[in-house]
Amino acid sequence: MKPTSIAAINLLPWVEKKATYCRFIPSELLERFDIAPDFTDSKGRSLISLSCEEGSSDVEVDLRHMVDAEDPLLYAHLTDTINGQIHVLLYVVNDPEGPRFDVDRMPDGSPTRFGILQRNIEAEIAAMRAGLAPGQVRRGLRLLQHSTPAFEAFVESLGHDLFFVEPLSYHNAVIFERYGMGYVRGQKLMEHVHAEFQEGCSLRSMLDASSPFRMPEYASSIRGRSWAIHDGILGQVFSDVTMYKQIRRSAGVDTFPNAIW
Repeated sequence: MKPTSIAAINLLPWVEKKATYCRFIPSELLERFDIAPDFTDSKGRSLISLSCEEGSSDVEVDLRHMVDAEDPLLYAHLTDTINGQIHVLLYVVNDPEGPRFDVDRMPDGSPTRFGILQRNIEAEIAAMRAGLAPGQVRRGLRLLQHSTPAFEAFVESLGHDLFFVEPLSYHNAVIFERYGMGYVRGQKLMEHVHAEFQEGCSLRSMLDASSPFRMPEYASSIRGRSWAIHDGILGQVFSDVTMYKQIRRSAGVDTFPNAIW
C-alpha cells in the first residue's frame, strides 16, 4: 500500500524513502544549480542528506549545491499531525551565491535560534539593510511559486488534500497568504497587527526610530513590520500561528491589503 504519512514513508526501504521525499524538491531548483537527478556531484558524492529514521514521524531534508557548502540550498523539516496530515515546521531555500549574514549565531558561535534565544544585532542590521527579512542568513531564491505546486503534488501523492505550515515570522505568514494559505489559528492576531499599524494606533506609535528596526516607514511594508515585530514591538515573540493550504485551492485571506515588500 502507498504510504500516507511521514511515519509510513520512514518505514520504506532507503531507496524508496529517498525517492519519495525528493518529489517535493522543485525541478527549477535542480536545473538552476545543475544538480543531477540522483543528487550527486561530478565525483559521485551525495548532495542530499535525510534524517528519517524508522519509527520516527518526522523528516529533515538537507540539499546542498556543493558538498562543502556552508548552508543548505534547501532545508525542510516535516512532521505528522496527530491524525497523519503533513505539517511543515520549516522550509528554507537559500541563494548560496549571496552574502551570508550570521543572524543565526553569535560572534562566539553560540546559536541564536533565529533570534529567540539571543540576537546578533550587528548581523541583523546588516541583513536588514541588505534587503533580507528576519531569520534569513542569505537572500532567498524567490521560488515559492515553484515550491508550492511541487509540495502540493507530494502531499496529494500521499492521499491528502491539504497540509499545514508553521510560519516562522510575520512576513512568512503574509507571503503564505499570497499563495492561497489560510489560518488554523492566528488570523485574529494578524488582523490585530494590521489594525494597530494604522495611523494613530499603538504599534504605529512605537515606530519611533528608537532602534534601526523601528523606523516610521516600516508600517507600510511587510519586511519592515516583520523586523519591528522581531525587535519586540508586540511585547511577545511571534508564535502560535498555524496555516493550512488546500490542494489547488486558495483560502482567499489577505490580512495586509495592498502591502509592499
